Amino acid sequence: MPADLTPLRIVLAEDGVLLREGLSGLLERFGCTVCAAVGDADALVAAVREHGPDLVVTDIRMPPGFTDEGLRAAVRLRREHPALAVVALSQYVEQSYAADLLDSDDGRGVGYLLKERVADVADFVATLRRVAGGGTVVDPQVVRQLLRRRRDPLSRLSEREREVLGEIAEGHSNNAIARRLHVSEAAVGKHIGNILAKLDLPPDDDVNRRVLAVLTYLRGGG
Repeated sequence: MPADLTPLRIVLAEDGVLLREGLSGLLERFGCTVCAAVGDADALVAAVREHGPDLVVTDIRMPPGFTDEGLRAAVRLRREHPALAVVALSQYVEQSYAADLLDSDDGRGVGYLLKERVADVADFVATLRRVAGGGTVVDPQVVRQLLRRRRDPLSRLSEREREVLGEIAEGHSNNAIARRLHVSEAAVGKHIGNILAKLDLPPDDDVNRRVLAVLTYLRGGG
């Protein structure tokens, strides 16, 4: 089996029984292995310690408080298991939650998605694989809302550069961005170079600088 089709070993945390069972079944049908499907944050932590999965998919709001229990458990697990990839699911755009999760391990191997994205199961599973491979994926609706809210240091960027940064935040490669924006890949590379320079990001490997750009994008300069 090709490496990119190797079954992902997933621990799923969702308090809604119907959604939890339905999503678990869908993931299994699309070639994933659901090691455990649990309904609260404590059970999530225990399941990860027991099964050592590749990826955690967790709701943000979990019992007993239904605030940020799932998020806090995910961040805790990332500290304990730095190689663990995490995708957080939310019913609504909650900006602080996205930033908190992406602060863990420099934002590598994390995703922040709205639950409605689960409806397109093939795309959802492709996103899970991207995150499990170390990528950073932020839901397009989160990106659009943050674009409307944020100013400094993003005010330094041109409209096209903000558009390209939004595509990076969604996890797209240079080639994919070029196709989506109907420009050349060389033009995308130039825009990315300008973005990294304007955001004063330190010299580092390209992947890490892209993640830092996404973090800057989410924080909007703090």
